Amino acid sequence: MRDEATLPEATRDEDGGAGGRPTVPALLLAWNAHEPERVGEVVLLGGGPATWEIGRGAVEPAPGNRRAVFLQQRPRANRRRPPLANPRISRVQLLAHVDADGAVTLERRGRLPLRHRGGEVDRVPWREGGVYALGRQLVFLAVRRPLGLPALRARDDGALHPFGEPDEDGIVGETPVLWALRDRLAFVAAVAGHVLVHGESGTGKELVARAIHARSARGRHPLVARSAATIPESLVEAEMFGNRANYPNPGMAERPGLVGRAHGSTLFLDEIGELPEALQARLLRLLDAGGEYHRLGEARARHADLRLVGATNRPPESLKPDLLARLKLRVAVPPLRERLGDVPLLARHLLRRAAESDDLVRRRFFAEGDPARPRLAPELVEALLAHAWPTNVRELEGVLWASMASSTGEGGDDGEADAQG
Repeated sequence: MRDEATLPEATRDEDGGAGGRPTVPALLLAWNAHEPERVGEVVLLGGGPATWEIGRGAVEPAPGNRRAVFLQQRPRANRRRPPLANPRISRVQLLAHVDADGAVTLERRGRLPLRHRGGEVDRVPWREGGVYALGRQLVFLAVRRPLGLPALRARDDGALHPFGEPDEDGIVGETPVLWALRDRLAFVAAVAGHVLVHGESGTGKELVARAIHARSARGRHPLVARSAATIPESLVEAEMFGNRANYPNPGMAERPGLVGRAHGSTLFLDEIGELPEALQARLLRLLDAGGEYHRLGEARARHADLRLVGATNRPPESLKPDLLARLKLRVAVPPLRERLGDVPLLARHLLRRAAESDDLVRRRFFAEGDPARPRLAPELVEALLAHAWPTNVRELEGVLWASMASSTGEGGDDGEADAQG
């Protein structure tokens, strides 16, 4: 049963990435030394002028104040979470003052210092994207959030994956923009038509393409995938369409090509924008009704029943217009800077994946080898949240490996190694 929290009213009417719903200032829990499984929960700071108390346990707020409630935001419901249990934070550790204009000021009240931009402060304005740490126990990211995420239209939201964990497609994230992506790819998977997945380098376009295939009616067949950038220009037609035996050279084996192999399934062409324009033109007839194509050296036409999913980090308009017109379904994959709230969850996921293949990583950077408790120094979390991520998740993975390699083995309260910036 879902425990839905009472929601404050919105303070502004802005597009929060959730169907244009109004948003309110919020604090996202980006790191918690005592309860790491709670990363990703949020405190909504709407409802007009108020002072919100954040701290340990369930205590009665001072007269006129409100006690902050931590929520797991999921489609259709906000699940209310227990009070913080970290014994190192005070019962009233932080106050969030919201004025009549919706501006928020954070004030330290408890024993832990409030840290912002490398310095200790007693009061600091809330700014979207700001990072605020309480000692070495909690790190918050200032975000704007809708009061609730809308119900999914193309995806069943009745039995969702555990909060903060990878979903059934291997996609990690709980931000509104990430839930909108999940709903979009579920819709695209369920309908017919060729697809263009576009987004910056390192955003996870191949993961999205594989999810579209797996969720489609063609998902029972193996996905045929190739990066167009890796095909030598002299062989691109043979690689794509195949060739008959002994053509173009005697002794050459017959090859079905990518198109032939994808019959009945999905052909995923990564970096589709790297295909020569002449070959893009040859794809047009294939993508029209009937899927007609010719193998090299053959006069007779063949037909392939396939779905093309192309991916590019270029603007869609850089493709040949006739080809772009046939890729009617589009999925835009958001860059990491538009979902910073997912960075701590992605970091945890990437560290777990590293630990699966490297026992040294598991022993040094996970508390007692527990995969649920990666050891991240709060200073590293602060740095990750402040970074612009020009190459997105691929860059995040590289930063984590570099941090592990340079770790001094210090930073944990119990003396074990933390991954450090």
